[in-house]
Amino acid sequence: MSGLMDQALALYAHLPASERFHVHARASSAPLLAVASRLPSGTVADIGCGHGLLSAVMALAVPERRVLGVDLDERKVHWARQALSRLPNVTLDVGSVEDLARTQPHSLDAVVVCDVLYLLPDEKWPGFLQSVRSLLKPGGRFLLKEVEGDRSWKHAKALAQEWVMVSLLGRTKASGGMVLKPRVDGVRLLRDAGFEVREVVGLGQGYTTPHLLYDAEAR
Repeated sequence: MSGLMDQALALYAHLPASERFHVHARASSAPLLAVASRLPSGTVADIGCGHGLLSAVMALAVPERRVLGVDLDERKVHWARQALSRLPNVTLDVGSVEDLARTQPHSLDAVVVCDVLYLLPDEKWPGFLQSVRSLLKPGGRFLLKEVEGDRSWKHAKALAQEWVMVSLLGRTKASGGMVLKPRVDGVRLLRDAGFEVREVVGLGQGYTTPHLLYDAEAR
């Protein structure tokens, strides 16, 4: 694991063991460093920040970057605040993308959404993406990391794993979704919401999950 990720994980050392386990599992199972490496400096929103690990990585990587993290799960935001309290360039709040759009319209340099959309029903995806678009300055970057619905064994494994986390253990909050879409659908939805898709990158190598990153720009 990289020095940057080690620094981020060290922030969680004083949290209860159950919370540390969840954060370390996240670090080892998702390509967070690859996502963070593509972000510009400036003000960046982490929508669905959870325990704040990606927010911590982004803040540590570029100290002059301002990171705004929001999540609907009050418990996760509580622990994220405990862990990241020493990072002056991070602000964490309980809230939705719509809440943030009301206070930060067209003001952000970038938005990152990592493993959030699949938890929403299909019909809510367009509205969610349009809210993200309304946060960004013209030309602002949007990095969307999802699990690709490619009908592979990794696809099936990812669905089973999320069923355990959402339905059995209650560690992740869903809103009636758990939908994994093929990349052609993701590109179409992003374009319909007002984004130019710069690149679609598979990040599943070395993982048992078919991670997929959409790198887009607000038109």
